[in-house]
Amino acid sequence: MGKDVIIACDFASKEACFAFLDKFTGRKPFVKIGMELFYAEGPAIVREIKKRGHKIFLDLKLHDIPNTVKKSMAVLSRLDVDMTNLHAAGASSMMKGAIEGLTREDGTRPLLIAVTQLTSTDEETMKNELLIKDTPIDEVVMSYAENAMKSGLDGVVCSPLEAGKVHDRCGKGFLTVTPGVRFADGDVGDQKRVMTPAEAKRIGSDYIVVGRPITAAPDPVAAYERCVAEFCD
Repeated sequence: MGKDVIIACDFASKEACFAFLDKFTGRKPFVKIGMELFYAEGPAIVREIKKRGHKIFLDLKLHDIPNTVKKSMAVLSRLDVDMTNLHAAGASSMMKGAIEGLTREDGTRPLLIAVTQLTSTDEETMKNELLIKDTPIDEVVMSYAENAMKSGLDGVVCSPLEAGKVHDRCGKGFLTVTPGVRFADGDVGDQKRVMTPAEAKRIGSDYIVVGRPITAAPDPVAAYERCVAEFCD
């Protein structure tokens, strides 16, 4: 399994999304469709982007009772995405239900990964607002990752700061998908736990998810190529 850069297509409309993707003549980057675009355009946007030949990470972060998540994943499995996710905080029964729902009759399914802690959450927020006071954020992430692995998931979404530790705890084959990646000379925005593409590669991330450093760049294709060069080459 090779490393890959996933572009976060956080656009408000299909027109804006396709105008962006049309810049990539001759290349079909792996893309993330998140809540903003999916809620604006619905399942049709997934089908249209898939027809264009892109791999898709459908980032909807399901979190509900096990039966609801199971049924929802059964619907999402029909969209032929390559990866989707849920919140590890939903616990093992929910994650196991998700696997059941996502698995098609022929036994195939997209990769399923679990969000541990959002990269906008730091230690202070976790303690003061989430009331997880006695456990460091790294250990919370490791516990969530182990629960996901034991529930049959393929990996986790985590900060690149935690990717190496997740592999140490859960094995090299357990995927780490890491947002919170910024260029060394870029703005971190609302992310609090960040790393450059080169640093993410060094520490062991399998996939990096990059949004504004590419989508808001003066030359998005050049920014994407820079990410690939730093992370994959």
